[in-house]
Amino acid sequence: MTAAFTPARDPAGEPARAPGGEPSRKRLRTPLSRRALMYGPAFVAAIAYVDPGNFATNFAAGSEFGYLLLWVIVAGNAMALLVQMLSAKLGLATGRDLPRMCRSRFPRPVVLGLWAQAELVAIATDLAEVIGGAIALNLLFGLPLPVGGLVTGAVAFALLGLESRGHRRFEVVTAGLLAVIIAGFAFDTVLAGLDVGSIASGTVPRFDGAESVLLATGILGATVMPHVIYLHSSLTSAHARGLETAAGTGAGHDLRARADRRPLMGPVRRDVLVGLGLAGLANAAMLVIAARLFHPSGLPADTIGDVHGGLAGTLGQGAALAFAIALLASGFASSSVGTYAGQVIMSGFLGRSLPLTVRRGITLLPSMAVLFAGVDPTSALVWSQVVLSFGIPFALVPLILLTRDRTVMGALANRPLTTAAASVVAALVIALNAYLIWRTLHG
Repeated sequence: MTAAFTPARDPAGEPARAPGGEPSRKRLRTPLSRRALMYGPAFVAAIAYVDPGNFATNFAAGSEFGYLLLWVIVAGNAMALLVQMLSAKLGLATGRDLPRMCRSRFPRPVVLGLWAQAELVAIATDLAEVIGGAIALNLLFGLPLPVGGLVTGAVAFALLGLESRGHRRFEVVTAGLLAVIIAGFAFDTVLAGLDVGSIASGTVPRFDGAESVLLATGILGATVMPHVIYLHSSLTSAHARGLETAAGTGAGHDLRARADRRPLMGPVRRDVLVGLGLAGLANAAMLVIAARLFHPSGLPADTIGDVHGGLAGTLGQGAALAFAIALLASGFASSSVGTYAGQVIMSGFLGRSLPLTVRRGITLLPSMAVLFAGVDPTSALVWSQVVLSFGIPFALVPLILLTRDRTVMGALANRPLTTAAASVVAALVIALNAYLIWRTLHG
């Protein structure tokens, strides 16, 4: 085996591959063709917002509390839109990802601390994704969970192989898997029907005891995903650098000096709105289905298997099959996205990277240990989302500090209102996490 660590290239200082291979100048003759090349990163980020952890927390919330916590999903999706917009804007304005910008702007001890917690978040992320894929394979084909975990890891690695041939191929396949997830829940929602009045009442913010707060924190952890805050900035910066290279300006050119930089924010915003909007609808559909079918009837929904069986009993085998296929697509896609994000985290914070095979093996080990140990997989999914919620401030606070800085962002620096809104989001997440710690310590 080669050395464990290899130097990572600095995308702001060395040539970098454009997404999907460098686009030709012929393809960039019109402003429309240039802007079209900025679409795609948000659909990769959106996969993380409908990963298997969302299935567990959303169905648990809907089955136990009905429509009560629907507002948490709506609020979380609004937060996600803002956060991913800032991440994409950072990549566009600087040509660098968030971890790399942290390494260039913050003291070394701070950077090392940010890297350490980001790696823990990446492990929690992979835990949810591999377990989700294993459960789906068990539901569909009866595979034992450890075998399903290995299959999920292998498929995720195969999907990552597409990235070596260009970001665009990886993004297209990921967007296709997102479409499978959305189609599955659209099908089940149509079968279950909608109670518009109850849905409207669920958008009013309120809680019902400490357990609802715990589930709300888990939903938030599954909605605002720290690892794709890092990844989104990387993908957008890669698109911007590819556009520069094809336009003949060179990958090392300062994007802030380009006259055509600001119009690119239009397609970046639309990319985020569409990608994250679809993910938000899928999350809402999960809770609404559970609230409509499981909450009033008292059907158990303590595990993913319970949800699958409940759908089969109330809506038929077609609904259960759609659910299992959506879960499988989520596990496969989100596991590859999580490993990709891990590469961005290490190379950005440390300036080093691991071969993808090594990275995949390291992130797969904790998941396989949980599966072989016989830990309840649904409980592991829910608690992995709580762990993820603790990582949000460590990604969000540096993002706010950087995107408000005009020396970093140029003309794309945040307006005061944007910074204020992002600061409120960060404060809310930190407060929820502090309450969760207190509740855990005091029973």
